[in-house]
Amino acid sequence: MRTPTLWEQTLQRNPNHSLWYVERMRALAAEGNDLAGEARLIDAMVPRGARVLDAGCGPGRVGAALAALGHTVVGIDVDPVLINAAIEDHPGIQWLVGDLAEMDLAAERITEGFDAIVCAGNVMTFLAPGTHVTVLETMRRHLAPAGRIAVGFGAGRGYAFETFLSDVAEAGLSVDSLFSTWDLRPFRDDSDFLVAILGS
Repeated sequence: MRTPTLWEQTLQRNPNHSLWYVERMRALAAEGNDLAGEARLIDAMVPRGARVLDAGCGPGRVGAALAALGHTVVGIDVDPVLINAAIEDHPGIQWLVGDLAEMDLAAERITEGFDAIVCAGNVMTFLAPGTHVTVLETMRRHLAPAGRIAVGFGAGRGYAFETFLSDVAEAGLSVDSLFSTWDLRPFRDDSDFLVAILGS
């Protein structure tokens, strides 16, 4: 039996959380806030027309920004409410409902590896307990040769940076670079956010 993710457990306590999150993202976009910082980094990492997986895509803000830059994007999220919002707000992109710990895109006839996988929005801190290594391994299996993974999440969310880096090694991934922001400020011991660029 699949263990619910921490995001799903939050929804069990507050069924309206997903709708609140969707409307919050829409409001931020309508106000003109910059919501594409992660997408700019990924765009700089890949060639034109790259294949990008938005892992834990939510309502699609990162994947949609990458698609607008000409990349082929697939987004996947465990929350069908968020996926429905992505489909509504950003049509023409392949948005899928699925748990990252069980991700098998071949079942969706997606067999080509990705040049980059982006996992933003604190997604790693919302996974089901004990599945972090599995999720990292699954992402690694979906990479193209020389593909890279960009993961970003904040401190104080129950998943220590040191534990994450240990899980990265256990999953057979290497650390290319560590930053403290999506605009590439240096990572230090006292940083409260981590952006890790990983290779296989």
